[in-house]
Amino acid sequence: MPTPRLILASTSRYRRDLLSRLRMPFTVEAPGVDESRRPGEAPAQLAQRLALEKARAVADRHPDALVIGSDQVADLDGEPIGKPGTRERAVAQLRSMSGRSVTFHTAVAVLRLDAGYQAQALVPVVVRVRRLDEAEIARYLDAEQPYDCAGSAKSETLGIALLDAIESDDPTALVGLPLIRTSAMLRAGGLDPLRS
Repeated sequence: MPTPRLILASTSRYRRDLLSRLRMPFTVEAPGVDESRRPGEAPAQLAQRLALEKARAVADRHPDALVIGSDQVADLDGEPIGKPGTRERAVAQLRSMSGRSVTFHTAVAVLRLDAGYQAQALVPVVVRVRRLDEAEIARYLDAEQPYDCAGSAKSETLGIALLDAIESDDPTALVGLPLIRTSAMLRAGGLDPLRS
């Protein structure tokens, strides 16, 4: 069977940058999926459903390609924390997370429809946020403006200074795409990053 094309079903620049680390050619396509939470849907379930729906939406258009879909939902005491969008909401998120643990559920799905291949994984990352005062929150938001990040913090840059600890078996999951799991799924689907 010929080597399949690789498509990332996402418009996230963070996921695009992460997938680029594997040094394989890929294209990006917007999945066009409604990301609304269903009533009673837990954050982990939401992430898994959206990752699969994103991959399936693009795979339906390209059945001979390996398609990656991914989604991340931050979870504070069972409630999802989304992208703040505004400074006011970012302040509120960081205040609510101060001194607490937040679980980031990062889901990934890889599909190749013509081969009947489907794989999914959920990679949780527990982030312990240190106690933050108002001045620290304001300085951080002035510096980073992380309004497109769930939980209002970028651990890959200055946001790391907001944290006490990160607990995960895949550090890239926190940024938005768990590359250890994704690499394993791609190998099983016929595309090996170290052999392509």
